[in-house]
Amino acid sequence: MSEIKAVCVYCGSSGQVDPRYREAAASLGRGLAGRGITMVYGGGRIGLMGLAADACLTSGGAVIGIIPEFLQQREVDHPGVKQLIVVGSMHERKQRMTDLADAFVVLPGGLGTLDEFFEILTWKQLGLHSKPIILLDAAGYWQKLLELLDHLVDERFVRAEMRALWEVAPDVDRLFELLALEPPLTGEAKTRLA
Repeated sequence: MSEIKAVCVYCGSSGQVDPRYREAAASLGRGLAGRGITMVYGGGRIGLMGLAADACLTSGGAVIGIIPEFLQQREVDHPGVKQLIVVGSMHERKQRMTDLADAFVVLPGGLGTLDEFFEILTWKQLGLHSKPIILLDAAGYWQKLLELLDHLVDERFVRAEMRALWEVAPDVDRLFELLALEPPLTGEAKTRLA
């Protein structure tokens, strides 16, 4: 596996969700910052997107937001993200996120999150990239999706070996283990590297 310097985070823009999903987003943001990993995401200030970005930023991490112009005009962009890239379309947004990331993490989310997951998964199936894709199954959120993916295999629309295209982590600690990322630097170790 190549070195992970930037992780693309796909997640929901709703804030009215189970507190366990909110904590997973915040924990991921803090964990990325603590490991010196740049967070790449959709540039929003609302929902799990905003929570993950806030946690990364307040922990001293780097965040790159990529947002289409029409969403920026609706003022849903995150004012604290210094590196906010405004693009012309949703397609361009997804391509830029893919280009900048070394891995993809899929937190709980809705239709947009599913769209992003299935597109990046399909691109991997087609050999357009070989980057890790991890579903963060906070509080079992993705279990029904995993059942659907198994059903696709059972019905022979997807080959069984395609299950190797993604991994599932029940929590943020396991996610970082799957990405083979060291624990965050703290105290003396951090000072020595400064």
